[in-house]
Amino acid sequence: MASTTQTQIRPRALLHASGGPRYAVALTVDAIGTGLLRPFLLLYGVMVLRLSAPEAGIAMAVGIVVGLLCMPAVGRWLDRGARSTVVAASMLVRVLGVVLLLATPEGSAELFTMAALFLGVGNQTWPAAHAALVATVAHGRERDAALAAGRALRNAGLGAGALLATVCLAGGTTALRSLAVVTALAYLVAAALTWSVRVHARPASPAAVAVAVVAEDGGAESAPRMGALLAANVIYAFCLNIPEIALPLVLVTQMHASPMWPAVIFVANTVLVVTLQVPVTVLLSRFPRRSVLVVAGAVLTASYLGFLAAVSIGHDWAAPAIAVVSVLCTFGEIIYAGSATALVTALAPAHALGRVLARFQLSTGFGLAVSPAALTALAPHGPVALWGGLAAGTLLAACAVAA
Repeated sequence: MASTTQTQIRPRALLHASGGPRYAVALTVDAIGTGLLRPFLLLYGVMVLRLSAPEAGIAMAVGIVVGLLCMPAVGRWLDRGARSTVVAASMLVRVLGVVLLLATPEGSAELFTMAALFLGVGNQTWPAAHAALVATVAHGRERDAALAAGRALRNAGLGAGALLATVCLAGGTTALRSLAVVTALAYLVAAALTWSVRVHARPASPAAVAVAVVAEDGGAESAPRMGALLAANVIYAFCLNIPEIALPLVLVTQMHASPMWPAVIFVANTVLVVTLQVPVTVLLSRFPRRSVLVVAGAVLTASYLGFLAAVSIGHDWAAPAIAVVSVLCTFGEIIYAGSATALVTALAPAHALGRVLARFQLSTGFGLAVSPAALTALAPHGPVALWGGLAAGTLLAACAVAA
C-alpha cells in the first residue's frame, strides 16, 4: 500500500520541519567548519605535526572506532528525551578536539590521537542526534523531506568549506593552523545556536509502547527486528566512499588517467546531492520507504556493473564512461540516503528511537570504516573482483531489505 505522498516542496514548512531557522544556520556553520578541516586532518598531522602518514592514519582510525563505541550511550541519552542538547554536545566535543589539535606539539602522536578521538566522537554522534531532533519536530513524509534537506545542506556546507580550505592550502602549515582555529570557532557558534533551539522529547514509557508500534502502512505490529536491515546498511554505505576512494584508485593508479577525472566526478557528486536530494526524496514519497531502499540497491548494483563495463572499453573512452556511470551511482546514493534513515525512524518504537538510530549509525559508521580497506584490497585483483564483488554484495543487501 502506498504511503501518503508529499507532492510539493514548501520551503517555509520544510524549514520548520528541519528544526527552524536558527538550527538551519547552526547546521550550515557546523558543516562549513567540518569541511575546512576534516578532509585535511591527515595533512595536518603530516605537514604541521611532522607525523608519519601511518601514525596519523592510525590515530584517525582510533577516533572513528571510539566514536562508534560511544553510540550505545548516545542512544540511551536520546531516549531520555534529549535532542538539541545531544546535537550541541556533538559540536562541543569537536571544539575540544580542535583545541587539542592546536595544542599538540610536533611529533606528539599521543595528543594527535586524543584530538582525533574527540573529533571522531563528535562526527559519529551527530547523525543520530540530528535525525532524532528532526523526528521530534516533524512527522511522516515531511520528516523524510526534512532529513533530506539536512543532508543537502550539510553537503553544501562541507563542499564550500573544503573548497575554501583548498584555496587556503597554498599558505602551508600556517594556513592549516588558521583553518583549525576557524573550525573551532565554527563549532562553538554552531553549538551555541543549537543549544538555543531547546528541542526536547518527553521520554516515552516502554510499557506503553512495547506491545505495538505503528508501521508504515498504518497497521500495528510488534517492534521490528532490524538485524538484516542494519547488516544490509553496512554494504549500502560503501556507495558513500565510491567517489572518494574507489574511482580515484581505479582512474589514477590503475588506468593512469588525469587526476582531473576524479575531481570532476567528486564535484558532480556533491552538486547532484545538494540540488537533487530533496526533490528526489519528495518524488519517491509516494512509494513505501522499504521499496525505495530496495530500488536504491538495484540502482547501485547497476552502476557497479556499469563501472565494470566502462573499464573494459578502449583506454581513451574508459575515463569518460566511468564519469557518466558515476552519475547513476550518485542517483543510487541519493535514493539510499533519502530512504534509509527515514525507514529506520519510521520503524523505530517511540521509546527506543535513540537506541535504534544509534544502532543504525553504528552500521553506517562500520561500513564507512571498513570500505576503504575492502575497496583497496579488492582493486588489485582486477575489475571483476572490485565491481563484481560490490554488485553481488549490494544485490544481496537489497534482497535482505526486501525480505
